[in-house]
Amino acid sequence: MQSSARRGSLAVIGGGVIGLSVARRAAQDGWSVRVHRTGVPGASWVAGGMLAPHSEGWPGEEELLRIGLESLALWRADGPGSFLDGLPPAVVTARESLVVAVDRADAADLRTVGEWLSAQGHPIELTTAAREIEPLLAQGIRHGFRAGTELAVDNRGVVEALAAQCERLGVQWAGPVDTLADVDADTCVVANGIDAPALWPGLPIRPVKGEVLRLHWRKGCLPVPQRVIRARVRGRQVYLVPRGDGVVVGATQYEHGRDTRPTVTGVRELLDDACTMMPALGEYELAECAAGLRPMTPDNLPLVGRLDARTLVAAGHGRSGFLLAPWTVEKISAELAAVGV
Repeated sequence: MQSSARRGSLAVIGGGVIGLSVARRAAQDGWSVRVHRTGVPGASWVAGGMLAPHSEGWPGEEELLRIGLESLALWRADGPGSFLDGLPPAVVTARESLVVAVDRADAADLRTVGEWLSAQGHPIELTTAAREIEPLLAQGIRHGFRAGTELAVDNRGVVEALAAQCERLGVQWAGPVDTLADVDADTCVVANGIDAPALWPGLPIRPVKGEVLRLHWRKGCLPVPQRVIRARVRGRQVYLVPRGDGVVVGATQYEHGRDTRPTVTGVRELLDDACTMMPALGEYELAECAAGLRPMTPDNLPLVGRLDARTLVAAGHGRSGFLLAPWTVEKISAELAAVGV
């Protein structure tokens, strides 16, 4: 619901899922908002769109699990004012995750995650009949667990819908800035991912490359899976995320600076691992190979909060940008409410 009270001017630096989500909420709350963006697709455009705090969890990341579950609840909330309010229903592409293991070592990792989740108060049910849940899995894949509350969204559909909502709310667009001194606004939110340290030196954010493939369903092929499928194949993580026209496959992870060119090795490993998990994908069309740069922090936790009286940060979300967008919006909105402009 849009506020009738004007609260001052806000500049959001960054036009990905985090920046657009913050801008939408601020405009609804009565701020005069301008988003500075590059116009070049970033990490949000090549993301998998998984909202998966359980199936992406790992021992040692208890705080990330906690905030991820808080944010998932915000994604799943109903009614006016919910995060999905105003977004097309079709942006939700899956409503469950299935995590499976291909060999004994992977099954042991699966049990480790299951025991850790149970110790955090989130028990899961391990299964030895994964193919009964997902018949398209390769023969021999038996071990897994279901995460029934997790979701997946069409990342590009969400970004486009958020931008459209921002326009309807009167948000203005502008080009990128080199320094915060160039920004004419009462308050700034730094939400430009890997470029945040250029505006606020010292922010511990580094780029981590991740490759993603898009496979399109073709006539005569077996159907697209209805849930997110995650696996550990020979110790490597791989995921399949349903889309209306096929699946998204990821996710490699490399420390290669700002290189966004897909590599032969990365693409080959993704295809090999995906087809090991679900052989029917070999008949799909290889429609796109792309790479993005995740804004990672040393402890994998996002940087969300106040930097000084005028400046806030919402960056460093790593692999969890879409999952943590609602949580980030609530934190930034609370800070902006305290500004008292």
